[in-house]
Amino acid sequence: MPHFCLFYPSCFFSCAEKESNRKLPRIAIAGLAIESSTFSPALTHEEAFKACVEEEVFTFYPFLAPDSMDRKRANWIPTLRAHALPGGIVTREAYESLVTQTLDRLKANLPYDGLFFDIHGAMSVVGLDDPEGDFITRVREVVGFETIISTSMDLHGNVSMVLAENSDLITCYRMAPHEDALESKKRAVENLLDRLESGKGKPAFKAWIPVPILLPGEKTSTRIEPGKGLYAKVDPETKKEGVIDAAIWIGYAWADEPRNHAVVMVTGDDEKQVKESAEYLAQSFWEVRSQFEFVAPVASLDESLTMALTSEKRPFMISDMGDNPTAGGAGDVTWTLNELLKRPEFKSESGPELIYASIPGPDLIAKAKTAGIGNQVEGYVGAMVDDRFSPPILLKGKVLAIKEGDPDAQVEVVIQVGSIKVIVTEKRKPYHKEKDFTDLDLNPRQAAIVVVKIGYLVPELYDMRGDWIMAQTPGGVDQDLDRLGHKRIIRPMYPLDKEMADPDLSARFVPVSGSKD
Repeated sequence: MPHFCLFYPSCFFSCAEKESNRKLPRIAIAGLAIESSTFSPALTHEEAFKACVEEEVFTFYPFLAPDSMDRKRANWIPTLRAHALPGGIVTREAYESLVTQTLDRLKANLPYDGLFFDIHGAMSVVGLDDPEGDFITRVREVVGFETIISTSMDLHGNVSMVLAENSDLITCYRMAPHEDALESKKRAVENLLDRLESGKGKPAFKAWIPVPILLPGEKTSTRIEPGKGLYAKVDPETKKEGVIDAAIWIGYAWADEPRNHAVVMVTGDDEKQVKESAEYLAQSFWEVRSQFEFVAPVASLDESLTMALTSEKRPFMISDMGDNPTAGGAGDVTWTLNELLKRPEFKSESGPELIYASIPGPDLIAKAKTAGIGNQVEGYVGAMVDDRFSPPILLKGKVLAIKEGDPDAQVEVVIQVGSIKVIVTEKRKPYHKEKDFTDLDLNPRQAAIVVVKIGYLVPELYDMRGDWIMAQTPGGVDQDLDRLGHKRIIRPMYPLDKEMADPDLSARFVPVSGSKD
């Protein structure tokens, strides 16, 4: 079963409040979110999802706090909203269980004027090519087509025609890293509220343009050009008369399904303007396709270590990109750690301090808890899921810290081997915040080198860095797409087919949901 948030009973309303609430639109909330790599051998089971139900769903949305204006604009009926750390493909059993629970909750409170459909868009499920399309289709079978659905997504999601048809309003983030995630979700909610309150209902026009580009997120950050300039063009289009929203999806590069490619969508009531805005954004994307480069310098691991060891900047951060758990990697590939342990520079405790975050190792965790802090321990770590590149490592070293109770890692220990401090976890965990390190009595700002299983640095690590390099390492989210070997995506696809002809980027109008067109 998923980890459910604690449920707190709904507030009781006075008769006057109840009467007032009856006049407000009834809006349901539902969604499942995960990024799933089909190039990882890992499977994601139901217990990996953290699910909130009913009132606790609101904890995802500060803009729907009890005293907020948007909370007061509708009668909200939260059902189930679940998310999991990015990982491998979701089992069919987990998907069916979560979808069924959602549908049952939706059935219990019919009818709805609107539904806020909060998804990621890059969920892969065993036996399904388009899980989000399947999910929204089944939602429509319950709520019907009178309900207006507003869909919010990550820009690394995928928008199939099925998802586009069943969504009335649709938007996605405009920043990578996703510093505007809550802003984007709020926009999706307020677009829905505005259409209901005004009586305008569903937009008359939805333009959908598939763009045959497939790029990893580390090449499409909006911190730098051309991503920065490309996404800066989105908001001005939404200010044009007759346009409600506009969005550019980069898509998800680490799944091998026909829907995996970039997409532009624009919604609104003015056919001409919706078409022009969509085609302008799609053409703008295509024109800069060859300008996308990695957001930071990229090198081999050996080259990265040489740079770090000769640099005076602290900390020198190295991204272990190929096994990034926040992009869908298994998080337990031992290749990089194995290479680090071979290096003579780190053999002595007096060598340059290197923090490695992190590697799962429940075997070593159990032994470290028995041994205690300050004592020697040895146990196997890593490669329990993805052993394609390197086998499990027998790690031998001193226990520096033990911490229990982390919601992701459950138990964390720090093992010192020479001058390397390895964070070992019971379950995989991404290390994105300074507190993740300081809670383990580690000071990343003073370390010579910090190696993190990540792609582009999240804001807190980015601000902490002295310098930074992204290492081209192997794993389920390998940045070398040619090396991955896609077989089922629609070809030609840039940059896998660099000499492809210019595609047809004319707008394709999606029928209004429930129409016969």
